[in-house]
Amino acid sequence: MTDGRSVEYLSLSPPLLASLRHRQDESRLNRGGPGGDLHRSGGEGILFDQAIPHRGSTLQKELACSPYLLTIVPSVGHHDCSPGLSDNSMSKEDAMSTGDSTESLDIDCLDDGDSEVVSSLQHLADDKLHISDNRDVAGVASKWTKHGCNSVEIDYIVDIDNNHEDPQLCATLAFDIYKHLRVAETKKRPSTDFVETIQKNIDTSMRAVLIDWLVEVTEEYRLVPETLYLTVNYIDRYLSSKVINRRKMQLLGVACLLIASKYEEICPPQVEELCYISDNTYTKDEVLKMEASVLKYLKFEMTAPTTKCFLRRFLRAAQVCHEAPVLHLEFLANYIAELSLLEYSLICYVPSLIAASSIFLAKFILKPTENPWNSTLSFYTQYKPSDLCDCAKGLHRLFLVGPGGNLRAVREKYSQHKYKFVAKKYSPPSIPAEFFEDPSSYKPD
Repeated sequence: MTDGRSVEYLSLSPPLLASLRHRQDESRLNRGGPGGDLHRSGGEGILFDQAIPHRGSTLQKELACSPYLLTIVPSVGHHDCSPGLSDNSMSKEDAMSTGDSTESLDIDCLDDGDSEVVSSLQHLADDKLHISDNRDVAGVASKWTKHGCNSVEIDYIVDIDNNHEDPQLCATLAFDIYKHLRVAETKKRPSTDFVETIQKNIDTSMRAVLIDWLVEVTEEYRLVPETLYLTVNYIDRYLSSKVINRRKMQLLGVACLLIASKYEEICPPQVEELCYISDNTYTKDEVLKMEASVLKYLKFEMTAPTTKCFLRRFLRAAQVCHEAPVLHLEFLANYIAELSLLEYSLICYVPSLIAASSIFLAKFILKPTENPWNSTLSFYTQYKPSDLCDCAKGLHRLFLVGPGGNLRAVREKYSQHKYKFVAKKYSPPSIPAEFFEDPSSYKPD
């Protein structure tokens, strides 16, 4: 707790909880104050690994009405790459010793015989978190050498996981979730040379035509973007092992779209609809038979990290420190990422790298004179500027010249007003080499 703010979140063992409640009641009775339990039932609060929700605490009231928010930062011991504490932050040991709120634990009223109880509380708190009253992530104020307008400036890492009120953000689990996805993306990815080594009857242009058509289908049926990315993942993984002829290429696309729709959509299209959009080239039985073949190959493991999975989180990190309209950045990054689906040569890059490179390129296109990368993006993507060089340049070439041929679906999609016409954005012909240089100095404060 800092400045009188109380943080009541610990999950205690029954004997320890009973002891504290007894002593707290005695202490409050001696002072003539009202009695009460340590934890109250009901309500919402800031949640941690073993958090007990608490509606009436002073902290919750202040968070609800004050712009001055506490930032809860995972401890270094919990995250492998988490930074340490900054100068103006307070560790839990200091916070526990300086608390004076009437809503907080009355640890200062305990006698000398309760040192073991206090020690247990402090040890449990140390394992959970550190608290900083700074909106930036504690302890990650780092100096980066900028190659843009300013030569050297302090670049802070912003905590994008400080919204614990929205359960959909999974703030307390986000770091571990994406750490798992980074491992999974290397296991559920296609071969990087299946056209040359496995397939004899199809080439890269046929693959691009199929995906371009799938973009039109997903747009026509208003399917979520995740369905498109997952469909392409299934297609490439299947082609990495199973040989098919040209006539069944579209059938494979329809079957994979059906599987991905069932996984992602609330109301997936019916098999008959997919047969219709393929001009009835295939029967319902053929589609179902191909669907069964794909599912058998995937071993019914349909979850796979895609570029869209990482793009969502990386965009959140990019938007907190981006001055241009955030919708332009979001749509432009999504446009670049969807273009990458058409390009066979980009299969060699993992989805997280394509997502990070898409944001790098989108920020460069919107502000060509400013370095598009910063410490916040580096921290949450786990990629340095030098890691993005080859992939970002490949995406830049694709953005400039397009996918080629008559593959216009992605460009036409993002040339619409609802996507802010981002496909028509001008991009400089080259990216300055200094933007790919890693910071020459990294000196934590």
